[in-house]
Amino acid sequence: MNQPEAISTQAQTTPLHTNNQSEPLRVVHFVTGGFSGGATQVAIALVNAARAGNSMTPLLVLRRKRHTPPERLAELQRDGVPLALVAGWSHIATIFDLARVCRAFKPDVLVAHGFSEHLWGRYAGLLAKVPHLVQVEHNTRERYSRWRLIQSRWLAQRTDRIVGCSEGVRLALLAQGLPADRVVAIANGIRLEPFQGANAIDFGTRQVGIVMVARLSKQKDHATVLHALALLAERGLRPLLHLAGGGKQNHKEPLVRLAQSLDIETQVKFLGVIRNVPELLMRNQIAVLSTHHEGMPLALIEGMAAGCAVIGSDVPGVREVIQNDIDGILVGSKNAQALADALERLLRNPSDAERLSRAGQQKARLEFSRERMNQGYERLFMEISGRLG
Repeated sequence: MNQPEAISTQAQTTPLHTNNQSEPLRVVHFVTGGFSGGATQVAIALVNAARAGNSMTPLLVLRRKRHTPPERLAELQRDGVPLALVAGWSHIATIFDLARVCRAFKPDVLVAHGFSEHLWGRYAGLLAKVPHLVQVEHNTRERYSRWRLIQSRWLAQRTDRIVGCSEGVRLALLAQGLPADRVVAIANGIRLEPFQGANAIDFGTRQVGIVMVARLSKQKDHATVLHALALLAERGLRPLLHLAGGGKQNHKEPLVRLAQSLDIETQVKFLGVIRNVPELLMRNQIAVLSTHHEGMPLALIEGMAAGCAVIGSDVPGVREVIQNDIDGILVGSKNAQALADALERLLRNPSDAERLSRAGQQKARLEFSRERMNQGYERLFMEISGRLG
């Protein structure tokens, strides 16, 4: 078994845990190292929020994937994020590597984010005798086989809390048969600092363009956006569509062909993975998330924080972010006609779009900040460890 990789100096030299409750709570956040989904973003955000305070000593543990980008790891290390990598080539290897990290770090709480990492993370926590275990589910739908659902229910009986990143996810967890007294909801949040400049940008000076930030995958519904764009062209509207997000070629190629067949390929920009998402959003007027299912979409919240008028599919998770016609627009899932109608409304009525953008920006700042999310998790960790006054 390979030793865990790249444990930071902070993680190695911090004194071992004692029962002194005046010391910071030691917390491990375990998540996939793929960087493509929201679970990793949330785990990193929570680690950084904890670093900014004095009540917790966090450690981020990533499960190595074949496509783990080395530049992202280097960036985390440059930023001083306490970090460890564990093997990802087999579930057993992951469990034993993570258990070894836990024995060295001595966490009070192990937080296992996302499917299927929450299974292997909690097995490792049990093996290492971590006092408190927390599962975080980041989506309303996951690929649970019967055997994995049995494991999840077994582990739930040995887990202090099971967190859904939205009320929709909490309800999905209850539908799995997980214990109701342990299932809670804590809403996702984002760093607001990259969007501070949005207030200073006049909405009318922005590019009349559409942005969708989402990986190319079965979960996201890029095809409906392309069909909506073609319907807009029939109505004399030809805005640019910026598609930001990575994904496999077998997801991208059908979309490229679809754009060509709809005669909108000159309007569609496949940007791939980009690092300047806040700037892209703040340059454009509209942000869209067309999706089949969600947990609580960070990309949509970022669009609101950036001052875009937002449109989202009417599915659980998204409904908790957008209040229809108050701070954004909800449209039926897989409904290109409804999406085209919503886009046309915003494109032809910039004052209406600006009204929604301002309300959405205020909502993002008040309800979906990283700090508010961290407060929810910190209170939870203090409660289950017996430190809540």
